[in-house]
Amino acid sequence: MKLRRRIKRIEEIVGHRFADEDLVISAITHPSAAEGKSVSASYERLEFLGDSVLGAMVAVDIFGRFPGMDEGQLSMLKIALVSGEMLSDVAGELGIGELILFGESERGTGARGMRSALENVYEALVGALYLDAGHDVAHAFVARTLLPRITPELGRHVVPPKSRLQEVIQRDYHIGPEYKVEGESGPAHSPTFTSVVLVEGRRVGRGSGSTKKESQSNAASDALTRLGYEEGDDARGGETPCT
Repeated sequence: MKLRRRIKRIEEIVGHRFADEDLVISAITHPSAAEGKSVSASYERLEFLGDSVLGAMVAVDIFGRFPGMDEGQLSMLKIALVSGEMLSDVAGELGIGELILFGESERGTGARGMRSALENVYEALVGALYLDAGHDVAHAFVARTLLPRITPELGRHVVPPKSRLQEVIQRDYHIGPEYKVEGESGPAHSPTFTSVVLVEGRRVGRGSGSTKKESQSNAASDALTRLGYEEGDDARGGETPCT
């Protein structure tokens, strides 16, 4: 698909005609298609901005919509709504997948990171809209595509591993877990990150993933298993250190 057609389709999806079309191009460009170019050539910088803007918008919306929810319930609802799984599902349903610009190396692998790319492009588009047209236009896109998925039950069904680990470690040790990126391997356009999670300076979990967030989530899941915590279990877990 030609670039002009991709830009037009994105504008149709988000409901906005961009004054700065370079923002659209960056927002749909996978890092594998931007090797050797400037840091603004791919979606990574816009994703960083969009992640923060999206989080703030969702927080304000659910705060006003559910006055009876306490902080913990609001946090769980927000986490579920802006999770990678949710954002990639929404972006996929919008037809964004076929519009992402992948480099030859990524296309050759069958676009293994498509779900991650969908999540990242959704956030990048929020950032691009915010820069090109301001808060209201960006929020209109989020309100139309993501916020209809809000239900009071959403946050009750899925507790991400990092949130669960934070809860039980804070309760039982009165401190928070600490995450560190231990290594990075693979090509620049498709890296694999390895993270560890520590409690009281002791390594209790390790995980890998295509993003730092994913590797930390997997490290938290590993820690929950090693420490013997089960979902809904209020007892202190076991003490199996990570080796």
